[in-house]
This record gives sequence, structure tokens and C-alpha cells, in this order.
Amino acid sequence: MSLGLYNKKRNFNETEEPEGKKKQGKVKTLSFVIQRHKASRLHYDLRLEMEGVLKCWAVPKGPSLNPKDKRLAMMVEDHPYDYKDFEGVIPEGNYGAGIVEIWDKGTLTALDDIDPSKAEKALLAGLEAGNLKFVLNGKKLKGEFALVKLKKADDNSWLLIKHRDEYATDEPYDSEEHTPKSSPINKALAGKKAASPVKKKPS
Repeated sequence: MSLGLYNKKRNFNETEEPEGKKKQGKVKTLSFVIQRHKASRLHYDLRLEMEGVLKCWAVPKGPSLNPKDKRLAMMVEDHPYDYKDFEGVIPEGNYGAGIVEIWDKGTLTALDDIDPSKAEKALLAGLEAGNLKFVLNGKKLKGEFALVKLKKADDNSWLLIKHRDEYATDEPYDSEEHTPKSSPINKALAGKKAASPVKKKPS
């Protein structure tokens, strides 16, 4: 999935989302972000840095730290690296119209190789094999995870699963319970108007 599809879906004169460009320069540390997105439906977007872009999965119920939970994750088009810092309102009439906020972010590495120069290769191999194992170091999500592609599915359906490690829990885990009540989306859900985006000036 290339950035071409990402760019094709968006009008950058109307949305403040970053234009689709690959990250330049040598990788020192890989990043991840999980964005909470109130569009037609509330969902979470998991984005993992590889090859200068973000590989992306929409996770309807959000991630979990309980290994018993197997959360559906639908792989979507690549997003530009700069999208990891995006928060704001996507205007009505645009793809994904709604509110985007960062739920968690941090660093990413492969499960078996923390050296960034080798980790990226291991992550890409796991992605190709449909069994991607990785480690997250965020504020909310830490430890080992796996994305496993559903082989019999006709679409890009995967499962996001927490490995059992020191950060795992056996208690019920609801991502919504780990979201501040003062977040832009929660204010909007409570009937308060979200901040309007700043429109770009014509070039």
C-alpha cells in the first residue's frame, strides 16, 4: 500500500493532515502512534513506522493489554511519517471527517532484535509473512504484541494480540477507560463543539 492512495483520498487545501511524503534519512529509532478517531464511528488507528512511512491498522475496539483479547485490526493505506503528530479536525466532506487525537505514542522495535537497523528488516519480514511481532514502549502500551493476519479472510483483516509479559493484565481492558474526559473527542461526544480546523491559504 503506497502513499499514492493516501494522497488520492485527501484534499490538502481543506484538511490539515500532512501530505504523503516518505521520511528521509537514516533510521535511528522507530516510532508508533495510536490515534483515537471519531469519524462516522469511533475507532482507534494503530500506526507503525517502517520504510519511512506508517503502516496502519484500524482497530474498532482499541488495543488491549489482556492477552485473552483478540482485537480485529483492518489494515489500511500507508500514512506519511509526519502523521504520527497529527491531531485535529478533518472537515466535513473530506475522507475520514471527524476528530483525531493521539491516544498513545512512543518507540517501536522488533520482538527479537532491538537494533533499529535490523529491527526494521525483521518487522517487514513479519508483515510479509502475516505474523508481525513487535515491542511497544509508550505511556499506555508497553511490552510485546503481535499482529496476525487472518488467512481465510478476503480482506486485510488482522488480529491485534498482547503477549503475556510483565505488562499484561488479566483484568478486563477497555481503551475508553484510559482516555481523559477532557479530550476533544469526549467533549464533542458530550455535545460541546470541537475546535474548527485552520484552513490553508491558497498557494
